Amino acid sequence: MADTPIKDLSFEDALRELEGLVQRLERGDAPLEDSIKIYERGAALKAHCEAKLKSAQLKVDKIVLGPDGTPGTEPLDS
Repeated sequence: MADTPIKDLSFEDALRELEGLVQRLERGDAPLEDSIKIYERGAALKAHCEAKLKSAQLKVDKIVLGPDGTPGTEPLDS
């Protein structure tokens, strides 16, 4: 999965890969150069996951209550 472009990963796949990278770094058995590459990919995966969560949060934030108290939604760009 490490060969998959990060932008193509789902949130779940990116998080799973990130967890694996963290475990590998915590073991401390990777050579320094590999550790740096692992860290860089991990940082990119973290940013990807944060962006996915932010996007989901924006969608949730657009659920609104109507004047009579019934839930509804508004377009994201309003």
